Amino acid sequence: MSDPKRVYVETYGCQMNVADTETVMGLLRQDGFESIDTPDYADVMLVNTCAVRDNAEQRVIGRMGELKRHKRPGVVLGVLGCMAQRLGQRLLDEAPHVDLVIGPDGYRGLPELIAGAADGQRSTDVEFKSWEHYEDVSAARQGGPSAFITVQRGCDYRCTFCVVPMTRGRERSRTLADVVGEVQRLAAAETTEITLLGQTVNSYHDGDHDFGDLLRAVGAVDGVRRVRFTSPYPNDFSVSVVQAMADVSEVCEHVHLPVQSGSTRLLKPMGRRYTRQAYLECVDRLRSAVPDIAITTDIIVGFPGETDEDFDDTVSLVREVGFDDAFTFRYSPREGTGAVRLPDPVPDEVAGPRLERLIGVVRAEARRKNLALVGSTHEVLVEKPARRGKLLQTRTRQNKVVLVDGPTAWIGTYLDVRLTGTTGATFTGVPTLQRAELAVIP
Repeated sequence: MSDPKRVYVETYGCQMNVADTETVMGLLRQDGFESIDTPDYADVMLVNTCAVRDNAEQRVIGRMGELKRHKRPGVVLGVLGCMAQRLGQRLLDEAPHVDLVIGPDGYRGLPELIAGAADGQRSTDVEFKSWEHYEDVSAARQGGPSAFITVQRGCDYRCTFCVVPMTRGRERSRTLADVVGEVQRLAAAETTEITLLGQTVNSYHDGDHDFGDLLRAVGAVDGVRRVRFTSPYPNDFSVSVVQAMADVSEVCEHVHLPVQSGSTRLLKPMGRRYTRQAYLECVDRLRSAVPDIAITTDIIVGFPGETDEDFDDTVSLVREVGFDDAFTFRYSPREGTGAVRLPDPVPDEVAGPRLERLIGVVRAEARRKNLALVGSTHEVLVEKPARRGKLLQTRTRQNKVVLVDGPTAWIGTYLDVRLTGTTGATFTGVPTLQRAELAVIP
């Protein structure tokens, strides 16, 4: 029997890419491949890519050049994901050291394509497959208490700054029964926290069930203790979805709700299908249904035509909503999107200071909210060792990271902790149980 082929994978971008990498490794393991954590001895090197911003693509291009030095005769170097889908054959033409370019719907053919590439057959597969959900693939997850589950692929919204419709195709949803079956298998393996993934996840509909139905069904699975989801679209928080969030105790009190801009005038050329007021009304509905909900967001600075008044509207929205955190970005032109044809680009010398000012406002709002939480007690899931010291990283239902001192045996368990301090973003905390009780936590 021949030795298994060794595969090294690097993943860039969003949680969807992380889930896709788990799917890729599940497919390859079925075909006798094994995963390794260094490219030094790999037979196959794969880079799963993001195309949302230009700097993400430039980072990958640089990394591909670095990986080239690990190539030996028969060793395969492949590019997967959104950047692969966007560039296709052009990437093969411009990077002779790359053997495979495979989009998100082409992973099922990877074993055969890798075999061909090892014999010198360079190839691409960037065909959209509206039926592909990889339902029959057992994802190769890392284990632990949390898991990502992709419930929806593609996007039908045409935001003018976004390449996702070009890299992920049209929106389609898995059946509720299929999703619940996967959750049941994970719960049986002691996964207690599920994150449902989709490009506009709350627009999920399998023909018979909407996202509210899905939240109720996943929350009802025996063994599931927490349900999260990302990323939703403001318009798709229907009465059904909001009510399910309020009713299902397993659904965590956190929503990442991208706004992109606080200016109604600018939201229109962005292709966002709501106004500033409609967004604020969505926030109000969520907070009325789930009073202690934490809300985070995405914001773009320097979109073509953004005036000082538009930017001031964004700053005032951040203060009015009181976001718990925000991912802030300078606008990145993406080839093929509608925004590249818009007039009045914002020069770097204007966009840069705007971004710095916005980051300062976001951090101030987050710090204000987090300082108010110091002294309160929260349930946390112990996730993994922290990056510094001998602390453990834990997370509240509101998605706040709390560092606690304790043994690695606590990983995967739930504790009540009292928040003792904050840096403005991360908290420190101490368990509220007595030492004797902590010693017997399974």
